[in-house]
Order: sequence, then C-alpha cells, then structure tokens
Amino acid sequence: MFDDLSQVKRRYEELAYRMTTPEAMNDPAAYAAMMREYKELTPLVEAYRSYTALQKEVDEEKALLDAPTEDAAFNDMVQQELRENWQKLEDLEQKIRLLLLPKDANDEKSIIMEIRAGVGGEEAALFAHSLHRMYTMYAARQNWACSVISLNETELGGVKEITFSIEGPGVYSRLKFESGVHRVQRVPETETQGRIHTSTATVAVMPEAEEVELELDPKDLRIDTFRSSGAGGQHINKTSSAIRVTHLPTGMVVECQDQRSQRENKEQALKVLRSRLLQQKQEAYDQEYNAKRQSQVGSGDRSEKIRTYNFPQDRVTDHRIGLTLRNLQDILDGNLDRVIEPLILADQEEKLKNNPIQ
Repeated sequence: MFDDLSQVKRRYEELAYRMTTPEAMNDPAAYAAMMREYKELTPLVEAYRSYTALQKEVDEEKALLDAPTEDAAFNDMVQQELRENWQKLEDLEQKIRLLLLPKDANDEKSIIMEIRAGVGGEEAALFAHSLHRMYTMYAARQNWACSVISLNETELGGVKEITFSIEGPGVYSRLKFESGVHRVQRVPETETQGRIHTSTATVAVMPEAEEVELELDPKDLRIDTFRSSGAGGQHINKTSSAIRVTHLPTGMVVECQDQRSQRENKEQALKVLRSRLLQQKQEAYDQEYNAKRQSQVGSGDRSEKIRTYNFPQDRVTDHRIGLTLRNLQDILDGNLDRVIEPLILADQEEKLKNNPIQ
C-alpha cells in the first residue's frame, strides 16, 4: 500500500510543478483537469505525509527505549508517547485505507430528487410534504440551492408528487442513501379516535446528468404543451407554458410547469429526463454487483422500507443499519447528519470488507 502511496506523492508533486508552467497557464482545459486531480489527491497525500512523519517519531522513540537511560521518569514519558503515537498511526492507516477506496464518480454531483406519496391517502401526501421540508432545511444548513421542477399538491397542503433539484458540491455523496420507502407512524389530525396510522412516501435520488454524459436524440422525444394548474385546479394559466416530454424508446414521461416560461420548463424537464435515463442505465449496470454485495446499507431500491418515523415514540429508525434515534422533530427540521453520518460509516466499513487493501 505504501509503495503505491509514494508514487501518488510523486504524481502530486509533479502536478504542483506542471500547474506553474507557461504551457499549463495557456491551456485552460488542461489546467482545470490538473487542478481537479490535484484536489482529489490532496487529502490522501496529506494523510500519507502525516503518517510518514509520525512513523519517523515512532522509530526514534523505539530507538530510545532500546537503549534506556537511568532516568525512569524519562523512560516512562517515552513509553507513553510511543503508545499514543502507535494509536495515531493506526488511525491514520485507517484513514488512508478509506481514502484509497474506489470513489463513486457521482459523489460530487448535484441531484434531482423525487418524492411521491405512497400508501395512506392524504396522510401520505402530508408526510411527503414533511420530507420535502426536511430535505430543503438540510440543504439550507449545507448552503445548497433548491429549486422545484414540478409539484402536484393536494387541497389540504400535502404533496402527491414533487420533483426538485438540490445543487452544490458533494450533494449526491450526502443524500444518495435517501432513496427508498420512508414510513411514518402517527395520529393524523383528521383522526377522531386517536388511532395511529401508518403511511408511506417514496424518495428517489438521482445524480444530475450533464448533456455530455447522456445525449438525447430529438427524434426520440415527443414534446407537448399544456396549461399549468395549481392545487385543486386553481390558478389556470392563460398560456400553454407547461411542458410534457415523452421519451419514446422507454415510454418515460416528465412534466414541468413550475418555471416562468415554456423554454425554462422544457430545459428543466429535459434535465430530469436525462438524469432518470442515466440512473436507469447505472442501475442496470450495477444490478449484478448489488445482488452479490448484500451491503448493510442496501441497494437503495424504492421497494425497500428504509426508515420509519414513529411520532408516538419520538424515534426515527433506519432499518438498513439498525440505527434508532430520538428527537424525531430535530431530524425533520433538517438535522439529517445524525442519520447520514452513520450510513456513510456503514457503507465505508462494508467497502473495506469487500475491497481489502494490503
């Protein structure tokens, strides 16, 4: 492992030098590519440098203990420092192993998220609204930008279906484990007998696809226009600015009516379609691998019940890793890191088991 890291360090230093040359300055594309690689290597090289420096200290301390002095207090101090540095070395080695794991190419991308009410009627729609609020509040904490692409509301303020984008660095890496069926257990406001109802909503998280990743053939698209409408059929527009795009080869349909113009609605609809098609392609590619992997975190399949929000017991349970947390409202108010961090850790541990690095 460390032989390979010395080569990584040489590559890192080579990039640092090449980015200062006139040739790199005069080629913006090449410079940008080198800068991206340099940034990707920085955490690994810094950890390796810390490891080698600490290893040198450990070697010096071992040499001192091999020829102990008559000063017992000094010998004890060296012993203590050696024990502490051994622990630091183990921690750094674990960090390096994590940094060497294969990267998800989508981790730094923005996302398209779709939330749909599932079983439970109006209560499911209200829960879907709560999930959208949770993700937008979390995005605000991360300084990410949210934008609604399409929205189908109920008269009571619930959400039958909503599609929205979350844009920012590393969005997919934080939210990719949210795909699946979310279940809520609570007493609806309309329930006169005080009975607990169970409702569901589905969440789909798709990395935003760039045009260069998936080119759409205009011959494969049917684009229709229609008039936008709000909740309960209100607020009918006088112009047909809403857009419906049908991808003929797959039958996939995307509608967008929440932008100001027909052009903006078309751009957003094509963005969603492109991301859905890329996700479909990726899922087909990964299907065999995921079946073998049997990860604790799960495949993210929408049929999986991944999480339960239980209001009477004030708890959230993520079923994939057996995580139970209290203070449910804190999570619904956007403090999702309490759930996300353990999921990321479980995923890393699973990858370490499946990708042992010597």
